[in-house]
Amino acid sequence: MSAIKPARRWQPAFYPFKKETFPRRTLARMELAFKGPLFGCRMCGNCLLQETAFICPMECPKGMRNGPCGGVTPEKNCYVDETRKCIWHAIYKRSLKTGREEKLLEILPPLDWDKTGTETWGDVVRQVRKVGTVTFFKGVLSHDKDKHKKAWESVFKTVRQPEWWNGDSEYHPAKDHEPASNLEARLRHGEFVIATEVTPPLSANSLKIVRDIELVKPFAAAINFTDSSSANPKMSSLSCCKVATDLNAEPVLQIAARDTTRTGLQSTVIGANSMGIRNILCITGDNSRVGPSPTATMNFVDIDSVQMLWIIRKMRDEGIYLDGRKIKNTPKLFLGAATSPFAADPQLQAIRDQKKVNAGAQFFQTNLIFEPERLDAWLEELDKRNVLEKVYILAGVAPLKSFRVAQYLNTEVPGVFLPENIMKRMEKAGDRASEEGIEIVLEIIESVKKKNGINGIHLMTMGWEDIVERIVTEAGIYPPTPLKGGYNPYEY
Repeated sequence: MSAIKPARRWQPAFYPFKKETFPRRTLARMELAFKGPLFGCRMCGNCLLQETAFICPMECPKGMRNGPCGGVTPEKNCYVDETRKCIWHAIYKRSLKTGREEKLLEILPPLDWDKTGTETWGDVVRQVRKVGTVTFFKGVLSHDKDKHKKAWESVFKTVRQPEWWNGDSEYHPAKDHEPASNLEARLRHGEFVIATEVTPPLSANSLKIVRDIELVKPFAAAINFTDSSSANPKMSSLSCCKVATDLNAEPVLQIAARDTTRTGLQSTVIGANSMGIRNILCITGDNSRVGPSPTATMNFVDIDSVQMLWIIRKMRDEGIYLDGRKIKNTPKLFLGAATSPFAADPQLQAIRDQKKVNAGAQFFQTNLIFEPERLDAWLEELDKRNVLEKVYILAGVAPLKSFRVAQYLNTEVPGVFLPENIMKRMEKAGDRASEEGIEIVLEIIESVKKKNGINGIHLMTMGWEDIVERIVTEAGIYPPTPLKGGYNPYEY
């Protein structure tokens, strides 16, 4: 436990990947000796303490540098390391207490691995000299708040936001005014949209996935394909999306940060767009802790979901790769992100979601919702931040096939919680549990449809694709509303 941060150190400090000069090695040891006991410093080489209420985010086992994942709540510990509370909840609460919550909106960069294990103090000193030592200290010591802030940011923002990243806290709308996909066109026209999910197969045989796509295609504006959900390897989301486009169905490509590097992300985006895939959902992904043995790396991700959105948005709107190279033919994309409305206090969750929208998210798919009445507080906080007018929200729902499925979701899936009344209904239903599960999901959809700010549902089938037709028909949301000009959303 360090002196001023609320948790123990997660891992030892990094070692540099190359031999440093003696002065820099000495400065690095001095920095670690000071910041280690105070902040649990890991010597990441890109210090973010200014933006995270002086609590080091490298405490997070996933290495989340832009906010918490959706797998925990304030009442539960980190599901990767159950001995600890979520460090990002501590950051959020201290930020609120000290009036620094708006600083949490800045899109913070991933690690520059060439700098890990090296000092940051030297960067600060060099930037002070560049600004002018007298000018800097005059501004910092000024009683004028604007001058103080300008002087402070002229040094520390430059250090934490290198030129290759240039993250900010502003909203960046898409530059292309035409819909990139049929899903985006439907949402823009005000339709209450149905997106659904097809479970990727475990084998290389595509016959089952073809059958499942054909089953749900007439009833959904878009079909999601999970990217090895629960850290279980299956047919890749990219391959499933290619099958869908060949069948004239509109896919949503999911990309999990867990298995993605910044290099792989950029090449995947370009390749996917060349196949006609226009919808991309950026998620952090379940940690390998919840997957099968032998357990894959549980070290932190190379890039988190916010950073993924930022990189892809700049590829689309600015036509540049992360390293600054120009893209002649930029991808056309409709970008999405996942959200867990109940993972944190609504005010804190709204900050997290606003950050994703600022980074580039145009639509949200929520985690599974079993208590629709609890959405109101979250939607209200989003509205206060003027987020609702900038993003489309699809509420995640799923039919419960059995009491056993309900138990599994409630106890094993991070970020999913079933209220006691739902659990009792499923247990009491006995042999007719599947019918009870359908009744429950229809009730949830009916409630969700009435909420301002919810633009559709994301129907997660969990392998029960056959039920999609019945649910959307009995929920009164099929057939879809015709679009003007004879636009057919199911013709790719």
